[in-house]
Amino acid sequence: MAQRLPPLNSLRAFESAARHLSFTRAAEELFVTQAAVSHQIKALEEHLGIKLFLRKNRNLLLTEEGQGYYLDIKDIFNGLHDATQRLLARGAKGTITVSLPPSFAAQWLVPRIHDFAKVHPDIDVRIKAVDFDEGFLTDDVDVAIYYGRGKWPGLYCEKLQTEYLTPMCSPILFQGDKPLNSLDDLKHHTLLHDHSRQGWKDWIKHFDVSGVNVNHGPIFSHSMLVLQAAAIGQGVALGHSVLARPEITSGRLICPFAEKMESRQAYYFVCHQSQAELGKIVHFRDWLMSQVEQEQDIYGIE
Repeated sequence: MAQRLPPLNSLRAFESAARHLSFTRAAEELFVTQAAVSHQIKALEEHLGIKLFLRKNRNLLLTEEGQGYYLDIKDIFNGLHDATQRLLARGAKGTITVSLPPSFAAQWLVPRIHDFAKVHPDIDVRIKAVDFDEGFLTDDVDVAIYYGRGKWPGLYCEKLQTEYLTPMCSPILFQGDKPLNSLDDLKHHTLLHDHSRQGWKDWIKHFDVSGVNVNHGPIFSHSMLVLQAAAIGQGVALGHSVLARPEITSGRLICPFAEKMESRQAYYFVCHQSQAELGKIVHFRDWLMSQVEQEQDIYGIE
């Protein structure tokens, strides 16, 4: 019997067109073209061997057979809608697994996650810190925080906030015998590098700073290690505004210069397209965005 069922896309097009008595409005509702709806209706009529619509004086009408068929299947579609809503409601509870870079986990999410537990006590969060992502989510991960340019095909992506890069150092270093009054003074200090030397190279070039040797200084595998090294006075880090906020707020790090460069990359909330409206994922995304919004104007750097 299953082999005799019409294609679901054709049934969806028919149900919408019959409800609106308009191919145009059906196309708008289904986010397709009017020609696509017309094609699906034609395919359905050929599959059934029955005429479902008539055109009379530029009006779209249902045939007698079409009217009866619509009355039968509309309850089925309503039932599918109700079942989906019940599923999403059940999805507002349980466990949510979040995959994210270790530095973002330690510097940003972990200090805040207790707040999510207060707001949504029925949802347990599992934090999975991973060094690299492959641009796709494994079956054991519900949502992720990716760092990049927001282009991951097949995934729902939402940018958290714009990130800026600016030199940061310990107040001890700033008050030492080597001043940091201008960008040129960077040549007298050790530069601390995050992952590679490219960040500092781009920053120095962007602000046309001369005399600074970016090919020296330690390279750290994680952003939080760079910040820690800077906080204890080992050199000047090119800090990420999002990750450095705890150190800046506590006074462990300061930004000696006003110059900052907008990063070409940012942190993004990511999940499967098919699960973007699942209750627990919606709750986590909304909470995440509310946390970002609350801190936008609190700190000296955006």
